[in-house]
Amino acid sequence: MALTTIAPTVTKNGASAATYDEILEWLKTKYRAIYGEDVYLEADSLDGQFLGVLALEFTNVGAACVQVYNSFNPKTALSDALTRNVKINGIQRALATYSTVDLLITGTPGTAIRNGVAGDASGNKWILPTLITIPSEGTITVTATAVNAGALLAQVNTVTTIVTPTRGWMSVTNPNSSSMGQDVESDSKLRQRQALSTSISSMSQTEGLRGAILDLENVTRCKTFENDENVADENGLPSHSLCVIVSGGDSQEIAQLIASKKSMGCALYGNTEVTVINSYGDAKTVSFYRPDIKQISYHVNLTSNTSYSADTADIIAESLATYTNSLDIGDKITQNKLIGVTNLYGAEQSQTYEVDSISIIVGGSTVTGDYILPFGCVAFCDASGIAIEVING
Repeated sequence: MALTTIAPTVTKNGASAATYDEILEWLKTKYRAIYGEDVYLEADSLDGQFLGVLALEFTNVGAACVQVYNSFNPKTALSDALTRNVKINGIQRALATYSTVDLLITGTPGTAIRNGVAGDASGNKWILPTLITIPSEGTITVTATAVNAGALLAQVNTVTTIVTPTRGWMSVTNPNSSSMGQDVESDSKLRQRQALSTSISSMSQTEGLRGAILDLENVTRCKTFENDENVADENGLPSHSLCVIVSGGDSQEIAQLIASKKSMGCALYGNTEVTVINSYGDAKTVSFYRPDIKQISYHVNLTSNTSYSADTADIIAESLATYTNSLDIGDKITQNKLIGVTNLYGAEQSQTYEVDSISIIVGGSTVTGDYILPFGCVAFCDASGIAIEVING
């Protein structure tokens, strides 16, 4: 059916706009009505090309109008529009945070280290506090911050390089692995948190607790598990207990929220204990769970064609690492989704190869098929550790 107008419309079903082909046909109809039916308007004519330019711009305008309409809904809004929308729920998009690591500094007592920098085995740099003075014991533990924002993993005893040599500073190491930061919160994560934020004052105390914790600064993931039975469950939760698993955030703030929102008489289960003071001035121990990190890698086999370029492997590795690091606590890594991520759908490079197989590697061991993260675990993947084997087709 011929269009009566090419202007975007808003109806009870939402906003809609005409397609490029519909607009071009409408313009041709109007043009012929003015200059005659015998006018030639195909793509190889000057007039036809001019109408094509107009149709393309009208299409872009229509798409922009629909996007503006959709930007008022958190479910369809993108980037800045979504950031503005969620403010009505009293939340905001989480900004990128920096990974931190505790460093054991050894040196001559009295040595002053100014603007010190340490490096790890992966080439990442960690900035020490502005001024450190080594005490009489000859050692001091300080917290260093990564130069770059995002999730950077430094395994135990891998931060051992003194990047800024200082007389009297002898060695550096990290007795524990780093606490990973996060990238800027994605639209999908923010939509999920916006939906949960509406549950903060709901009838379900557990959902309300989770929504409130996710709204805390630097909290990147949160899951809750309840055991209503009279015996321990398969995850090891004692009977009638609640386990709150939280990645990121301040421990004191998390513990205060749990203490104020958990059900009366409900036991708490976790690997971290924090003492808080209740409204009556009494000390109370709150337990919650800090997730363990599972190192994930992949071995990818590709068949390439003549258009394949060497940097495509780096793009694939970054795509797989980004996908893996965005997984939630206890998520399932499926072959189906991995193939979709590896194929780089929509990218120009996706036409230059075929994915033959993907192997999931956990802690150095190859997993057959899909892999489910154990209870209380989150995945971390370093793109540089992904092996991509290419066979010329």
